[in-house]
Amino acid sequence: MAMYSFKFPRLALVAMALATAVLGVACSSAPARPKPAELPPVASLIGTRLAWSAQVGQVPDQAVPVVAAGQLLVAGSNNTVRALDTGSGKEIWQVRLDAPAATGLGSDGDTTAVVTTRNELVAMAAGKELWRVRLPSRVFSAPLVAGRRVFVLTGERSVLAFDGRTGARLWRQQRAGEPLVLQQPGVLTAVGDTLVVGLSGRLTGLHPLNGSVRWEVPVAMSRGTNEVERLVDLVAPFSRQGASLCVRAYSAAVGCVDAERGILAWTKPAQGTTGVHGDESLVFGSEADGTLRAWRRASGEVAWSTDRLKWRQLSAPLALGRVVAFGESNGTVHLVSREDGREMTRLSTDGSAIVGAPLLAGQSLVVQTRNGGIFAWQPQ
Repeated sequence: MAMYSFKFPRLALVAMALATAVLGVACSSAPARPKPAELPPVASLIGTRLAWSAQVGQVPDQAVPVVAAGQLLVAGSNNTVRALDTGSGKEIWQVRLDAPAATGLGSDGDTTAVVTTRNELVAMAAGKELWRVRLPSRVFSAPLVAGRRVFVLTGERSVLAFDGRTGARLWRQQRAGEPLVLQQPGVLTAVGDTLVVGLSGRLTGLHPLNGSVRWEVPVAMSRGTNEVERLVDLVAPFSRQGASLCVRAYSAAVGCVDAERGILAWTKPAQGTTGVHGDESLVFGSEADGTLRAWRRASGEVAWSTDRLKWRQLSAPLALGRVVAFGESNGTVHLVSREDGREMTRLSTDGSAIVGAPLLAGQSLVVQTRNGGIFAWQPQ
């Protein structure tokens, strides 16, 4: 069986030395994890087939792919962004950048945007670069392309808006927060006519035309006696169903917000470090110790919890019909039942780390690996 591994999220902290610069600080004192128990033979309660695979070359850990308008947009080797057909995996177009991707990709199906390691926001469409601008500080989150604008969340907790056609900067909103931030993708999305962004432990609703604040909702509160202990940030991915937006605060909480009215539905303590995903009734995630958990979207009540994968290093999930997909650091993709977390089947890839969480691309469950493998499975 081919294997791959996830790089388990580490507490990579960023302290602002200046208003326009951030300094990464890695926390290296984490204790060794207990050895997980051996897994039983594969249950194989659901049939899958490998629909297609592709190779795009080695990719950075943060270069998370995105699906838009029937295309899977991926960053690969030679500083190249590619658009693949979600049905066949065939390349539609590619754009060569002059530096590796530093973030995931954002797209509305027409315009695609990414931030490079040179701290440049690059917009492209149909195989051509449209424009690029230099950003004032480092960026860890994928840009959001919506409403003919490109929005960026920077490492200094600024939100910037650019004209999607010209790259002209339209506005900048700076919000106060704790002096440390995670070097990990955060929350940036649109709900109706509101731009929703994670700032520290809060979800904040902004007016997309001028950046003015419409509402703020705390999901987790900062606590502790020093800056590291007080660190609280919202991490991607998230789960949205209509106006209900559910998110994880790193190693602190999971909560859901009515993002149209700016009202907290609920928040519950949780110790996970990767994002969540869900459907109309449940929100799924994994705790730092590998425990799988489902919360009821309406109330936050725990619907089920299982330690069958305890102490395994798991990715953020993808809710996909009657199953939920989690990746594991030893190269396995676990498909578990949405009803109770029992195993349905396991899948494997090329032996390297998954970049981001599993994705739904057309009718396929898709993952991208650090070595550049793209794998798409469909139910049988």
